[in-house]
Amino acid sequence: MNAESFLNAYIDLNLLLFAGTALWLALRAILTRSRLGPAFRPQLRLLNGMTLLLTLSPMLVVALTTYVVSQPPTLSDMLVAQYLQGNVNMSATRFESILGLREDLVRALMAQSSLWAQLAVAALIVGAVISVAQVTLAALRLRASLQQAYVWKHLGGVQIRISDKSTVAFSTRGLFTRYVVLPSALITNPSDLRLSVAHELQHFRQRDVECEFLLEALRPLLFWNPAYHLWRREVRMLREFACDQALMTRGQRDIRAYCECLIRACALAAQDPIRFVQRSPSVALVDRREVRRGATLARRIDVVTAAQPQDTHLFGWMLVSAMLATGVLATALLMQRPGDWSHDRIMLSTIVNLERMAHRNAVPETSQTAVTALQGGFMTLSK
Repeated sequence: MNAESFLNAYIDLNLLLFAGTALWLALRAILTRSRLGPAFRPQLRLLNGMTLLLTLSPMLVVALTTYVVSQPPTLSDMLVAQYLQGNVNMSATRFESILGLREDLVRALMAQSSLWAQLAVAALIVGAVISVAQVTLAALRLRASLQQAYVWKHLGGVQIRISDKSTVAFSTRGLFTRYVVLPSALITNPSDLRLSVAHELQHFRQRDVECEFLLEALRPLLFWNPAYHLWRREVRMLREFACDQALMTRGQRDIRAYCECLIRACALAAQDPIRFVQRSPSVALVDRREVRRGATLARRIDVVTAAQPQDTHLFGWMLVSAMLATGVLATALLMQRPGDWSHDRIMLSTIVNLERMAHRNAVPETSQTAVTALQGGFMTLSK
């Protein structure tokens, strides 16, 4: 892949993330008004799958355009067809310049001939380097936290460790081993200890740690994109709702004890905000939002105390997933650059050339006035 192809794939990924976020927010607004709204676990599975789909979309588009649809219809081709049908009230020259904005952007960034292009590339490189440094520092902090904790017991392939420095329980994983780190203060409270372990093990069942790894890996590429931060916030919010809901529906658990456990975890984290830092990639019992803003914790308690959904609505979720995946892939194909010159594009280019010729051959108004005056036999001199 050459530099230009990489740049186009990067632009496609960012644009598709905007489109995917808009589709998800619209879908979530619809779900909240339906019987599927209270079911957070299927929503989380859907959102995690969409995260993977959005990440792989540039490669999937290449595969689709190579082996399935060689020349898919693009948004640019559709707009040209609408213009030729007279549905766009704009000059052909201006319309063609708007369609070519992306190509102009790519050429400017590749050529680095203008100051703004140099500043944009420099800002992307500096931001990516800072993001890589932040992710690396967080990984080193996470590793140090694991090394300082001592192994308490093993549950299958999961190591449960006790830490004297951690104020809140969290889970993470290595290449082969999964870890649950618990604050030493929980040893004196067996009820909170059991609930915290059950909560973190549920994160492993939901593949939340792996999804967090993927989101952190994308940060150096998408750090500037507001859609990325909004998408990550949605994933983190849904993962906690889904985890709380799963614990309430699995077995007979004391709802009051679980809510009190969450409140105590937030209180302990708030007492030591310096140590309560994001050890990403990891998934904690409570995160910094719940310490800074009580509204997030209140929503989690509402989810726990609400009536839990009983029906799975498997067919409905399969339909929703298929529609969302189709919408994302269709949007990815529509965003592709047009291929060879089509008949419509040749017609548009002809109209543009005719407009330019007419503009070039037009006689300026001042010249017309001068000619008229000379033909009339007199000349007006302006002072």
